[in-house]
Amino acid sequence: MKKHFTSIAKTALILVYLVIVAGALVRMTGSGMGCPDWPKCFGYYIPPTDVKELTWSENREFKKGQVIIKDQSLLVAKDNFTTGSTFEASHWEKYTKHDYAIFNPTHTWTEYINRLTGALAGLACFVMAIASFSLWKQSKKITLLSWLVVFMMGFQAWLGATVVYSVLNPVKITVHMVMALVIVAVILYIIRLAKPVSSDKIFNPMFRTVLWVSLGLTLVQVVLGTQVRQFVDEQVKSGIGNETLWLSNPEISFYFHRTFSFLVLFANLFLYLRNKRFKLGFDKINWVMLLLLAEIASGIAMYYLHFPFGSQTIHLVLASILFGIQFYMILEARKNRL
Repeated sequence: MKKHFTSIAKTALILVYLVIVAGALVRMTGSGMGCPDWPKCFGYYIPPTDVKELTWSENREFKKGQVIIKDQSLLVAKDNFTTGSTFEASHWEKYTKHDYAIFNPTHTWTEYINRLTGALAGLACFVMAIASFSLWKQSKKITLLSWLVVFMMGFQAWLGATVVYSVLNPVKITVHMVMALVIVAVILYIIRLAKPVSSDKIFNPMFRTVLWVSLGLTLVQVVLGTQVRQFVDEQVKSGIGNETLWLSNPEISFYFHRTFSFLVLFANLFLYLRNKRFKLGFDKINWVMLLLLAEIASGIAMYYLHFPFGSQTIHLVLASILFGIQFYMILEARKNRL
């Protein structure tokens, strides 16, 4: 187990990133309320594919907790029973977490796949935590951090539930996204602790300081980006009808988001030039610059081409990968100082 710990940790990291990808797809397709309850979906472990499964009918068997849509409300079965010839309200209670009662099979299964991916990532993190016991004598920090990740994944699942119960409250969506990046950072730290420390990089105080600044700017960008997207969604829902007209009167968060893109670019350009000038050995800065260019290109596409399909997912995933690489570079700089 000790021999394969790093591989297990990397697998957990990849799966956490897949959860971020799945979450971005949910956001892009507007599938956040595809499953109006949690952890089940319309009261089922495997969600329905047809609205008939959520409609009351005669001589049908229901189990406690299963859901139907009736009179634009969600009703939950109070016990196990078989329906008769008429609807009996005594067998049902109204779902009280919220009043959202819309079934869209595409949205439902998109959200369900997101939850399955999250469960798989949680399992991988649990396996990592179990495997970390083999490194207890080598580094107690690895074991403690591995179990911290397990608890953080549980907390993240709870946050996901609160997002659903709040009918996609923008603040809770933002916290949910930031928490995913925190989990990425902790797993990267675990991987760094578990592998031998290389000595091919030169510590440079200014370089490391600006690294922290650039990481902070990236995090601000992610937060501002979720707020901008929320504004677009609200404009579409309010009856404007498409994602093109919002550009005529965007919120101030859009201008902050656009301005911060230049700050992120200039901070990392400074790092790129300083690394090249002093030959510090931080080759990952090249990937950072490529990701930034791709990130800016996807942002321009969303602005001028009115959110082409997949652009939002690409934009968010690139930002999360960028955050991960920047944080790992900080770990490399920190380790080489010791």
